[in-house]
Amino acid sequence: MRELSSEEQAIVYRLLSKDKALLVFEQLDTQLQQKLLSSFTEDKVIEMISELAPDDRVRLLDELPAKVTKKLIASLSPEERKETALLMGYEEETAGRIMTTEYVRLKRSYTASEALENIRIHAQDKETIYTIYITDDSRKLEGVLSLRELVMASPEIKLEDIMHKKVIKVATDTDQEEVARTLQELDLLALPVVDKENRLVGIITIDDAMDILEEETTEDIFDKAGLADLNRKESDRSERLVNGSVLQIWKVRLPFLIITMLGGLMAGVVIESFEEALEAIAAVAIFIPVIMDMGGNAGTQSSTIFARGLILGHINTKKFLKHLGKETFVGLSMGVLVGVVTGIIASVWQGIPELGIAVGLALAITMTLATALGFFIPYALFKLGIDQAAGADPIITTIKDISGLLIYFVLVTQFLGYLL
Repeated sequence: MRELSSEEQAIVYRLLSKDKALLVFEQLDTQLQQKLLSSFTEDKVIEMISELAPDDRVRLLDELPAKVTKKLIASLSPEERKETALLMGYEEETAGRIMTTEYVRLKRSYTASEALENIRIHAQDKETIYTIYITDDSRKLEGVLSLRELVMASPEIKLEDIMHKKVIKVATDTDQEEVARTLQELDLLALPVVDKENRLVGIITIDDAMDILEEETTEDIFDKAGLADLNRKESDRSERLVNGSVLQIWKVRLPFLIITMLGGLMAGVVIESFEEALEAIAAVAIFIPVIMDMGGNAGTQSSTIFARGLILGHINTKKFLKHLGKETFVGLSMGVLVGVVTGIIASVWQGIPELGIAVGLALAITMTLATALGFFIPYALFKLGIDQAAGADPIITTIKDISGLLIYFVLVTQFLGYLL
């Protein structure tokens, strides 16, 4: 499903049987779930939302606009609405918010035979039946039992005689990461969630715990690098640029392309200003593409390295000047090397040593400037809260083209003035 286009996803999904469709839907991430819902009729959306497990339903509703969420909750049955409201009433990233209310709860006075019959009747509506919780009439948690232990027990034995009274449990306000770690470390299939009065209100299953651990681990990595907010912003921007409407994409990308166009016109003005030099020494024009392309390539390399380093936490924004200094030095060293080689080629090719010097110096300066801009411009856009993915390269290209041409023609005028 993830590999298909939006249209193909909708078609394939409609071909699935009802049960399989629900199973597939529950396994998709919330962004893909939202895309699928947008292709359904209103009745189909309501049907899907109502059939989801309570915890999966809340996870999806959390991602939808408030108006849509309110409308969908109102369309649920009274029981489903009550379950959903219960979970959404707890704080985000707590056990209460991610638990499910679909679990097996039995009374201690049941015999093993009665318990198995009860499970057979209600199993279809439960998220898991492998762990059975024993409560009193007021739902206070008294014990726990595995399905294996229940099946192996004598039919006449009462649950209170075989249940484990020491129950590992969590409170509704326990942090979700702590819950997930507990499930993982103790190899449990599910963990009961209780309120302040020790009443059983839900359970958290191992599959939900693994999803939480993946999310929390990723978040911790970005937090350590101070980039948690950046990760969320970049994720939203990427989603908008890849899957947004044409108008949304235009709003982000077109302004920067217009900047580049204006920059290109200004570069034309620079060339026009040195028209006499081009008419007097035709060879000068040969090296304009080289200088502009090498500067552009160096700048693009730097901006890409900055973006990747920032996202992965390799660049500490608090020590940006140190990173900028190193990148500028790298640009200078590469510029000098490329400038010397190109300058020698230009001298031998055109038979004008002074032209070779102008070309070599122009390349060295332009590449140094471009690498510095490649780091500085994305950083400045990041600090200003502007999308660096769409804006960095056009701005770098514009500044580099104008400055590179100016540097080149000034050097040509300086070293080849006697030929003009």
